[in-house]
Amino acid sequence: MIDPITEPVSIDSVAAIQQLVGQIEKVIRGKRSQIEMVITCLLAGGHILMEDNPGTGKTVLARTLSQCISGTREGEHVVFKRIQFTPDLLPMDLIGSHIFDDRNKEFVFKKGPLFCNILLADEINRASPKVQSALLEAMAEQQITVGDTTFMLERLFFSIATQNPIEMEGTYPLPAAQLDRFFMKINFGYVDEQTELNIYREYLDIAKNLVELQQVLSMQDILALQAQAGSVFVHDEILKSVSNIVRQTRDHQDISLGASTRSGIAFLKCLRAYALVRGRTFVIEDDVKDTARAVLEHRLIYRNKEGKLKALDSIINKETERLAKLKLYQ
Repeated sequence: MIDPITEPVSIDSVAAIQQLVGQIEKVIRGKRSQIEMVITCLLAGGHILMEDNPGTGKTVLARTLSQCISGTREGEHVVFKRIQFTPDLLPMDLIGSHIFDDRNKEFVFKKGPLFCNILLADEINRASPKVQSALLEAMAEQQITVGDTTFMLERLFFSIATQNPIEMEGTYPLPAAQLDRFFMKINFGYVDEQTELNIYREYLDIAKNLVELQQVLSMQDILALQAQAGSVFVHDEILKSVSNIVRQTRDHQDISLGASTRSGIAFLKCLRAYALVRGRTFVIEDDVKDTARAVLEHRLIYRNKEGKLKALDSIINKETERLAKLKLYQ
């Protein structure tokens, strides 16, 4: 047992994150937990995959987030690009291509939409696996290689990919290597009945809010918050729980492919960022339970349907019960 971490998060950081959440909620109603997960992934320096049926607000959330962050020049937003993935999309449509410059009589590289700060890869599983994998280097290395030339992406590069459920016609499962590059996968889901009714009443105002959103954070603010998230305290017992959860996924009878060490590192980064989003400089037991499924589930391959429903939950519950008994901060 140790004393609680007493150093508070700076009021500016707390206020800035809450302002960002508040601005997004002007447009995205009834989805606070999903909004917090997206911001968590942003501050963890990762990328997020959102799966759900069309029309639930996934695309609007990505656009709203970008409009709340200012760019390098006064009044401009960070560079936001949207790619609509379709079966006929080619890798060069993402990374760019060389075109001939008649004036200088030479080929010049015209950058594609991957060269941005916030990328929305919409309906990513509508494109072929070859095109899906074109995102891999950008997501993993924050760079793009074309021929012999390597182009570095911006320090702030955050991709939000959306996909329709695999069972829908015309979809392709994402390669396991690319799934592993997403720090989190969340289901957006439909809003409750009352919230949906309010959306119908106020949809004109919501559309107006999307145009009038305030820039509450700058690109430098986001980079500073990412650095601050890296210094959030993680108790040794919580660190042990992360290790236990990751390792138990490899040994569970209902899981044929468990989580990797890279998964554990992503888990820790998300725990730290989630604590910061919650206004703390230390990770608590509930953070493990809140984030574990979003970080790990998409990385696992299950032996059967029953295992998919119960296996990971049983592992997470076992560890959170162990942490609760320890009473780390009392």
